[in-house]
Amino acid sequence: MSYTYERLSDDIKVAVTEDHTFGTDAVLLAYFAGVKRKDKAMDMGTGCGIIPLLWLRDKAQSTVHCLDIQENAIEQVNASVAYNGLQERLVPHCCDLREIQAHFAAGSFTLVTMNPPYKPLNTGIESLGDSARIARHEVCCSIEDAVKAASYLLNWGGRFCMCHRPERLVDALTVMRQHQLEPKRLRFVCDKAGEAPFLFLVEGKKGAKPFLITEPDLLLKNGDNKFSEEMLAVYGSYADGYEDKVR
Repeated sequence: MSYTYERLSDDIKVAVTEDHTFGTDAVLLAYFAGVKRKDKAMDMGTGCGIIPLLWLRDKAQSTVHCLDIQENAIEQVNASVAYNGLQERLVPHCCDLREIQAHFAAGSFTLVTMNPPYKPLNTGIESLGDSARIARHEVCCSIEDAVKAASYLLNWGGRFCMCHRPERLVDALTVMRQHQLEPKRLRFVCDKAGEAPFLFLVEGKKGAKPFLITEPDLLLKNGDNKFSEEMLAVYGSYADGYEDKVR
């Protein structure tokens, strides 16, 4: 397999292909999750591994795990691991999160993230390629599948962070509460001020009491149609050297 390597920092590059690349949603989720250096973190449905690789730009970050059901995705993550010399810091797993109990002990992680497929089956125009179809449609993973797996993986007080489309907000919050992941933080993402959100970011805490904080909207662009100051912080070192694209 031939990969293109895209720079995330001076030390980290990510292997991308047409089947497994990444978009703004994943970068926003990595930022929103606020991984701590001592977290035992797992990224589910990792694709090209963008979320753990963004975290590992911090050289003091503890070892991160990721999983995906697609073998070609895990092969691609392994290519990034080898390219960046991350063999001791990033552990990919090829497994089906619907069978998570066969692969991990309960309560093994303090943080779980997922950028799940957004489209229910039999809705919209389904992608032609198998990899893209699995990534974009709920073929192998529904919201409930993701939440159930995250709840199993997390210890008491552990955090689950997910992004999704606003029309699925009620579905997500309902299922999270049903599986002991109490929604604690919610943030909407808009292209510009005054526009309707196109994405939400939510954090649930295992076993927490009800109390939801709605944070200010995250705006991608300012009034000059350039990336906002917060978006430059979101991109971090990924923005360095790409002033023509992000500024």
